[in-house]
Amino acid sequence: MGQPQRPIAAEQPIIALGRVLQTIREEDNVDVLIDTTISYIREQFDYNLIWIALYDLPKHTLIGKGGVAPDGDSKFLRKQVALNPGGLLEQVVIEQRPLGVADLRLEPRAAEWQEIGKKFNIQGTIVLPIRYRDRFLGLLLFGSERWGYLLPGDAKARLLMVLGELGAALYQKEVNLQQQQTKHLDQPILHLLENLRTLNNLDQKLKSVVQTTHQFVSPSRTNIYWFERQGRYFWCRMSNQLANINRQDSKQQIAAGMTVQDLSEFYYALSVNQIVWIGDERSSLKSHFTAKVLQRLQVRSLLAAPILWQKELLGFLAVEANEPRIWTEGDKNFVQSAAGLISLVAPTETMDTTIKQIQDDAQLTSQVAQAIYNEDDLQVTLRNCATKVLTRFAATRFFLLQYNPNLHSYQIIFQSQPQNRRPLTFTFNALKDMDEQMLKSGTTAVEVQNIEEDLRFFNWRPLLLEHGTRSLLVCNCTQGHIPSALLVIAHETNRSWASLEKELLWAVSQQIGVIIRQWQLQSDTEQQQQILSSMQQCVRILQKAQSATTESETKHLEHTAIEQIATVLNSPLVMLLSWLPGDNFAEIIPGVIQDNRFGVVADQQIPIQTEAIIQWALSKDDYVCVYADDLPPETRKWLNGQGIGQVLAIALRTAADYAPTGVLLVADRRERHWTPQSLNATETLVTQLAWSRRQQQITKLLESTNQELRQLNWYKHRRLEEIQRTATQLLSQIEDVGIPTNELTQTRYKLLLRQLDHTTAAMTALVKLEQWQLHQSSETMPIATLLKRSLERVDNLLKQRKLWAGVHGLGQSATDTDSGNSGIFLKGLQPSSYPSSLAIAGDIVKFELVLYELLVVACNRSQSGGRIDIWCRRLEEGLLELSITDNGVIEPHLLAALQNQTPKDILVTSYLNQPPALHLLICQQLMQQLGGELHFYQLPDHRVVSRLLLPLAV
Repeated sequence: MGQPQRPIAAEQPIIALGRVLQTIREEDNVDVLIDTTISYIREQFDYNLIWIALYDLPKHTLIGKGGVAPDGDSKFLRKQVALNPGGLLEQVVIEQRPLGVADLRLEPRAAEWQEIGKKFNIQGTIVLPIRYRDRFLGLLLFGSERWGYLLPGDAKARLLMVLGELGAALYQKEVNLQQQQTKHLDQPILHLLENLRTLNNLDQKLKSVVQTTHQFVSPSRTNIYWFERQGRYFWCRMSNQLANINRQDSKQQIAAGMTVQDLSEFYYALSVNQIVWIGDERSSLKSHFTAKVLQRLQVRSLLAAPILWQKELLGFLAVEANEPRIWTEGDKNFVQSAAGLISLVAPTETMDTTIKQIQDDAQLTSQVAQAIYNEDDLQVTLRNCATKVLTRFAATRFFLLQYNPNLHSYQIIFQSQPQNRRPLTFTFNALKDMDEQMLKSGTTAVEVQNIEEDLRFFNWRPLLLEHGTRSLLVCNCTQGHIPSALLVIAHETNRSWASLEKELLWAVSQQIGVIIRQWQLQSDTEQQQQILSSMQQCVRILQKAQSATTESETKHLEHTAIEQIATVLNSPLVMLLSWLPGDNFAEIIPGVIQDNRFGVVADQQIPIQTEAIIQWALSKDDYVCVYADDLPPETRKWLNGQGIGQVLAIALRTAADYAPTGVLLVADRRERHWTPQSLNATETLVTQLAWSRRQQQITKLLESTNQELRQLNWYKHRRLEEIQRTATQLLSQIEDVGIPTNELTQTRYKLLLRQLDHTTAAMTALVKLEQWQLHQSSETMPIATLLKRSLERVDNLLKQRKLWAGVHGLGQSATDTDSGNSGIFLKGLQPSSYPSSLAIAGDIVKFELVLYELLVVACNRSQSGGRIDIWCRRLEEGLLELSITDNGVIEPHLLAALQNQTPKDILVTSYLNQPPALHLLICQQLMQQLGGELHFYQLPDHRVVSRLLLPLAV
């Protein structure tokens, strides 16, 4: 073999890199590893300052391991450097990536390194992390007198390779050291398990656990704290310093115990099977609770593991130290394992009691189920169930709550409590949405250990605290549905319940839910039968009222109907405020008054327009319910019963367009609740009563009107008969006298005889053909003649009121007639395209009467000096239009009534029930029968138009 060739200059860095990497891989000593790395950096890189430090994770500090100083003094390079928040070195530790500084002398975040930079004139500085994967192990700091921090690419790559290998080596050394220092758990745990198997007494087993744990962890003291549910506090059951702390020893209990209320976060962490550790400036709890726990136990460090059985916290095993201590993973694992062994052996202490309790729980649930199937008295069943539940759960109150949608609250339908406690009388507010959804989806009882701290059922808190309740168990009696019924047990102290207890109460609540549903169905059935019977009786009574002949008999039947309504509602006071259309005051008709505390002043008249309870009822379509406290003083003057707590009012209304004729009032105590079924039935009966009263009023009105019309018709007919008889006698006497000899007198005499004969003939036809109904005839007459005769009949009225009347559109020559100095004018007919021989066909007499009526009404509403125009126009449909316009004033209500033609409510006073609207309505109806039309409306210039359509002669 030949001599090996000397490496060229370009290969020397690679060779040096390989040599140092090989050394780092094979070396076990940490100091040698660091010295090797420093030597390599000093030889291969031109830097005046080199420093390597390792990271102490618990103390969050950097420990200097040496380096190169410009002056050769390396003492400061082996110092321990604390990391300051926001500092340059802490940034590298946290971010685990390189950081460069152009001039170390000007870097304020470098703290004492800035002074070193000034001392040795160090400018460009680079800090590189030493890490393995995500584990930070230390850092390398090197600087030079040159400004800037750029590192050549090849140099940087070589340096990172060296630091990476160094980090892997340091990590492996740390792992090996931890393995060497880690205590082995297997032997102590196996030895403890053997002791627990041989010991019979639970306290002896707890003592063995405490001794073994104390020997393994070596704290200042080791304790086992036991949890007391009633009262929610921990008491020290076993300690390495005290052989056994008895629960009945009050002094020791107070000294060694602590309440959940004081250390809530500590308790909740243990409840969810979390180990709690508090060491040197580190804790698994928040700082506030950490200080409270350490202060309460008077220690500096704590390691606590929960003792759980079936997800229930029995207590915890705690190792405590009087000095700050960092708990290793071995310590945590051993304490947690020891607490788990206690969880396995603890239930054996109360095995007999648990078996007996399970038997009692099964008996309790079976008794409730048997009561359901045997259909025993529900109150007795609930009373027995409540007694057993209160005894089983050591509670003070048992509630059954049912939701009332009308009052938007939960009412107590059953409750049980000790004899020295008073029953509760308040109602529970409706649940918040979150609580409602929690109960709807829940499959076990909801536990509230401390009402003052828990936000659940927050709107119940004030009343429960006021009545001494501090903890709750709440169950939804209908699983999967919106909670309409709730089972609640309460206690006067802060306490918790085991999972088995919550599951037991849940099972009982579901069975009670069946009882409540059965109870509700039975109650609804009985109520519906009672309502049906009352409705049938009430309908029969109202049917009898239709055929009542006297007013006293009608009132007696109405009073009986009100009694049936009172039976449906089962209320102590039911009465009727009655009035007729047009009345200003209502009359009190007492119906049922079963209690003298629900009295009224029956002889007082109630003003309809100002009485609040009447107006409230009239403003609602169904019913209105108000508390007595909300009634005004005027109402309380006559509705003055001391027992009246709330009032239900329903208006006697038949249709929206018909005026109510009364208000039914029902009074009861304040806490009374009416079911929807009873309210619906009451509304139906009230509507039937309203229709019955309306029918009776209409019958009386029609009978009265019919009687008046018969009397009037009899009177007019007899008078016409007398007039006809007298006229006939006069004609006979005139004929007996003979015809005068004078020619002029004779002509006049014959004319009078002809007119008298015509009048007599008309009256004869009226008496014979229209005694009880109108007779329709068919004649023709020129329209000009009809208008002339009508204007002549109102001539005197026109003169009296100084009115001007004119006719337009008949095609005659224009003439003006002046009637003296009265200021009354009859305007002639204006020329038009229509022939003057235009005629109408039909019952001319009735047409003339209608036209006369329209002219009279127009004259009466016109002011003095006004004008009346009659416009004639032929229509294509074979009709003639006569429009009478005037400047008179017409009331809007009258015009609206004429346009609707018929009144909406026959019982209500209307403009159409009296002249002149009554006469105009008769004219409208008559024209419809005669083949014409009559309409009324108002022009934009406020002139009133009476539009008459008459059939034209063919």
